[in-house]
Amino acid sequence: MSYGPVDFLALEFDNLKLKGEIMPALMELVENKVVRVIDLVVVQKGQDGKYEALEMQQLAPEVIAIYDPLMAEISGIIQVEDLDAIAEQMENNTTAAVFLFENLWAIKFKQAVLRANGRVLAQERIPHEVVEEALAIFAQAKG
Repeated sequence: MSYGPVDFLALEFDNLKLKGEIMPALMELVENKVVRVIDLVVVQKGQDGKYEALEMQQLAPEVIAIYDPLMAEISGIIQVEDLDAIAEQMENNTTAAVFLFENLWAIKFKQAVLRANGRVLAQERIPHEVVEEALAIFAQAKG
């Protein structure tokens, strides 16, 4: 079985403003087989700065129902050390969703590269904000 690249993503949300707005967009990616969620952990950090990491099976049934359509395969790859590092970055009174997702869209391309005896020399995700900043600097220099 061939796998696509796997991304680690941690998203933080203010507990008071958590309304599930990202779920439809994430569901669209899953349903269209663009990505596959292979691990998901929810980290809750209280007002006192203490945090608790909850794997899917530890969540309340009503919360599981929210994430259930993602068909997440809980792999256990996300480690305690990863969650500790995320919790350190979190603000108090927030919730983080920590995902590992496989980029299914890349599998056919990867297979073609392998058939051509190619190999990856570098791969890096460039954050949206960095791209915008670089384009603004380039536009300013042209202008």
